[in-house]
Amino acid sequence: MPPMNPPDDSNVADVRVDIWLWAARFFKTRNLAKQAIVGGHIDLNDGGCKPAKTLHVGDRLQIARGEERLDVEVLALSDRRGPASVAQGLYRETESSRLAREAAIATRRMTGTGAPAKRPDKQARRQLRQLKGAG
Repeated sequence: MPPMNPPDDSNVADVRVDIWLWAARFFKTRNLAKQAIVGGHIDLNDGGCKPAKTLHVGDRLQIARGEERLDVEVLALSDRRGPASVAQGLYRETESSRLAREAAIATRRMTGTGAPAKRPDKQARRQLRQLKGAG
C-alpha cells in the first residue's frame, strides 16, 4: 500500500476555526467543534472565539475537552479532514501543555478518578438494600 500523501492545501488562505478543529481531529464532527467554541471551551490568542473566526498560521488555540487542556500553535491550514498522521502536522502542542496533560493523566491513574463507575453486581445490590433498610 503506498504511503498517504498529505492533501495539497497550499491554496487555502483562510479557514474557519470550527472547520480547522474538525480537520485537525480535535473533534469528531464540525457540529461538536462549533458547540465547544460557543460553549467557551476554545480560546484563540488568549481571547474569545466564534465559530466563523478566520484562523491564520501562527495563531494559538487553548482547547478544553472534558478534563483535558491543550495549548496548540497552528502550523498549517486545512479545510479537509484527512488521516491522523496528516492532521498532527497541522499543529504543535506547547511543551508546557504536553507536560501538564501527561501529569494530569498520571494523577488520574494513581487516584483512580476518571474511571467510569460500574453498576453494582448482585452482591453489592443486596448490601445496598440492607444498608437502606429495605430488605
